[in-house]
This record gives sequence, structure tokens and C-alpha cells, in this order.
Amino acid sequence: MDRRPGTGGPPGAPYPERVKTFDALWAELSAKVAAGADGSGTVEAVRHGVHHVGKKVVEEAAESWMAAEHESADRAAQEISQLLYQVQVLMLARGLDLDDVYAHL
Repeated sequence: MDRRPGTGGPPGAPYPERVKTFDALWAELSAKVAAGADGSGTVEAVRHGVHHVGKKVVEEAAESWMAAEHESADRAAQEISQLLYQVQVLMLARGLDLDDVYAHL
């Protein structure tokens, strides 16, 4: 499915309905971590701590770069989405929230 603005989803919608925003993903992950959801990979990663998650951020950053350099736009977008997820997990592991980061944008 094409995820570019103006494609998929209802007329006038920029993205298909199933796509999450950065803020919606944050809300979902924050809730999982707060609840200590059993079986959640996110909760497990946060419990492993900043060092563990930081290595995943570095890995996903490299994969995003390589996909952007050598693969299709869709493949690059997939890798970047995984990087954004890992960045949010790192924020949770460090005890940061969106406002802490947004204050520096």
C-alpha cells in the first residue's frame, strides 16, 4: 500500500487509517510500559535499560542509512519507522517524555 500523503485511506486523508502517528505510537508504548504489559517486547526492552536499547537505536540508524542509500523509498521508510520506534523505547528507558524532547526542537 502506498503510504505517501494523499494516497490510500478515505478521500482527503493523508495516510491510510491504520498508520500511527508519532504521538499515537508514544501513547501506546507509554501505556504498555506503565502497565508492565506481560509479553510486551517494549516492556522487556525498557527493563533491559538504556544501554541495551541504545544499541538497537544505533543498529536501526545504520539500517535506515543503508536503506536510504541503496534500497527503495518504501524500504527506507520501513527502516526509519523501526528507528523511530527504538528512539521512543530509548526515551522510555531513560524516563523522558515527548515534552522533554520537543523542548529542544
